[in-house]
Amino acid sequence: MNPIINYFTIPFLLLLGSIVEAAIPEKHVIDITKYGGKASQTSNINQALLNAWKEACGSPSYSEILIPIGNYLLGEIDLAGPCKAPIVLVIKGNLKAPSSLEAHTGDYWIRVGHVNNFTITGGGTLNGDGSRAWKQNICQKDPNCKNLPITLRLDYVENGIVENIKSVDSKNFHFNLLECRNVTIRRVIIQAPAMSPNTDGIHMGRCEGINIESTKIGTGDDCISIGDGSSRIKIVDVSCGPGHGIGIGSLGKYKNEEPVTGVLFKRCVINNADNGVRIKTWPGMYTSIASDMVFEDITMNNVSNPILIDQMYCPSNHCNKQTQSNVKLSKISFRNIRGTSFTPKAIQLICSKQYPCEEVDLGGINLQYVGKAPGRAIAECVNIKPKFTGSAIPAEC
Repeated sequence: MNPIINYFTIPFLLLLGSIVEAAIPEKHVIDITKYGGKASQTSNINQALLNAWKEACGSPSYSEILIPIGNYLLGEIDLAGPCKAPIVLVIKGNLKAPSSLEAHTGDYWIRVGHVNNFTITGGGTLNGDGSRAWKQNICQKDPNCKNLPITLRLDYVENGIVENIKSVDSKNFHFNLLECRNVTIRRVIIQAPAMSPNTDGIHMGRCEGINIESTKIGTGDDCISIGDGSSRIKIVDVSCGPGHGIGIGSLGKYKNEEPVTGVLFKRCVINNADNGVRIKTWPGMYTSIASDMVFEDITMNNVSNPILIDQMYCPSNHCNKQTQSNVKLSKISFRNIRGTSFTPKAIQLICSKQYPCEEVDLGGINLQYVGKAPGRAIAECVNIKPKFTGSAIPAEC
């Protein structure tokens, strides 16, 4: 052996190895069984999880909370920060929510709030047990109804990850993000029957820097919906269906809504859904702005309304349809959208007379009508002069 390598290189490599090892933060693992949490059909793990959270939140080093493999009952729970160091919640088991609405005092089942550097992972399942609650949902008839519990609420979370988790049969939304920054949701499965009301897959509002990747959603409402104040949103490789499609809104329902800007939907597949890609705003309500939105490389399979701008959105007639929307839409691109439409109106761009849509372009559109009634795919445009480039099936309006 070369003496220079022998006497100088090896000690240096050993020293370097010790420096790298010292740089890796010590992991503090907290198994909920430490606090008496156990798989059971009669008692929940709330207190065990709260105790584990308290220990992890107060730890100065990186902590991992473990829910082992098994079937657990979990009641309504609030995991609140701020915390001293990053926390990973590893859910390997299956968690089941209370079936009774009386067991919920708030509008969530699991809430994580005011934390930085937080991850949920593990391959487990969040079972919202919503079948009884869906029958009690009267919100389509009563706009002042009490909101049913959301499965997972992330409020004021920064630098977060939700991955490798399954959410089934939520009573209301599956995931709801409010005032979050730099959060990634990836490799998640969300499921609920097509007839389950208001079971949106992922909804966000007043969020920035949200990425949704490689996720499969089939539910009874919007697969993904983006509310006001959201910016730098990227949705890639998402499968949607059944459901109401993916898109932006509804907007303009409330006072002082913040603009939506910088949204990208790319390489998504929508199957057997009521809508494809959609922007929806309320007529006759409040002012707002949405711009810089791109829907690109989207495949539609048997979708009722593949491309839809609906500025007359008025579910259950809870608005004045005789008035115009006060939401200004601009800089919208629909590119390389292909597949099949179950209705003849494959493209509907219904904009506001008060604030006509501006700078809307469509390129590489190929949508074939496959419905039962005779006809062909058509495009409808109201209060808009869109720019068509490349192929245009249906023909431009």
